[in-house]
Amino acid sequence: MPRKRRFYQPGVPAHVFQRGHNQQPVFFGDADYLAYLRFLKTSADALECQVHAYVLMTNHVHLLITPKAENDISLLFQSIGRHFVSHINKTYQRRGSLWEGRHKGNILESEAYFLACMRYIEMNPVRAGMVDHPAQYRWSSYVANSQGIDNAVIQPHELYMSLGKTAETRQLAYRELFATLTQLDELELIRTSLHSGTPLGNRHFKQQIESVAGCSVGFSKRGRPLKNRLQ
Repeated sequence: MPRKRRFYQPGVPAHVFQRGHNQQPVFFGDADYLAYLRFLKTSADALECQVHAYVLMTNHVHLLITPKAENDISLLFQSIGRHFVSHINKTYQRRGSLWEGRHKGNILESEAYFLACMRYIEMNPVRAGMVDHPAQYRWSSYVANSQGIDNAVIQPHELYMSLGKTAETRQLAYRELFATLTQLDELELIRTSLHSGTPLGNRHFKQQIESVAGCSVGFSKRGRPLKNRLQ
């Protein structure tokens, strides 16, 4: 069965995901999380990809990235994979697959869905019952985006910057996005689009992508744009 085509586009944010083989752990200690972030930073810089949000869970990772070129995200995961798998195999004297095949991902209409996707990513540890608040989880970008804690991996997107004129007002506005529970249909929409690889946006956005890609991109479950629900 042929692989489903990805629709990454230069300058268009993408939500990407990779899981451990058979849903097994890929991180076993603090040094592993730090190594992954180091490889992510090095690879993103080399490819000039902008990382806006991330979470490293025990057996999977989520990233929100704006690539400079169409193939950059695939190249990013290839680069991280070479270095991180080598690190894990050498550290724990193991062999064999670490990741479950190719990464999954979808592009998104930034104006309507970008901030919702950031929240979805950084709320993963809360939904998993690991912590009560995203600020309590060390291996995500939440404290960088919400409190201004230095994080060399993160580069703010223009929509994040538009939350306020100063760093303090942006961080406050960002924290307020997490003050209410995420709607179930929002979670379903983001998950479905991610795992199907379907661009997340309105009809006009998808038509634009189809025009560039030269093929149909499909549609996710319909619903009101998430931007409206975050206001």
